[in-house]
Amino acid sequence: MILAALLASGAVAAVADVDRLSWMAGSWIAEKDGATVRETWLPPLGGVMAGAGQTNRPGRKPFVEHMKITAEPAGATFTAVLPGQPPTPFVLKPGPDGEAVFENLAHDYPQRVIYRRCGVDLCAAVEGAVKGALRREEWRYTRIK
Repeated sequence: MILAALLASGAVAAVADVDRLSWMAGSWIAEKDGATVRETWLPPLGGVMAGAGQTNRPGRKPFVEHMKITAEPAGATFTAVLPGQPPTPFVLKPGPDGEAVFENLAHDYPQRVIYRRCGVDLCAAVEGAVKGALRREEWRYTRIK
């Protein structure tokens, strides 16, 4: 009975954590190094946010990824689904409102997926260790109107 109550309270907390990420919702665009990157997040509903990303680079096939943020027993979890790869989960770390750091230290690269509000914009980054050195990629998205 106590275990069930603890699991239920953890699930409620994870749903609340997903709900607190509503500031990510919307369609966003960034242009960087000749590439156009779009990302769209649906608002939270029932402890879930669904997302999709598309990157277009001149002379290359467009790259599409799917993402979701779900309330899981480990906490709010960002899962990336990239073509040809198994889904990769990253668990939300505690942090301030307007910032979300998801982490999976067992993953090769990245180990962290980061979102934060930058005024009216959405800033995103991925980072982690590659051959012992920190590698970081960043994007600053503006809202698509």
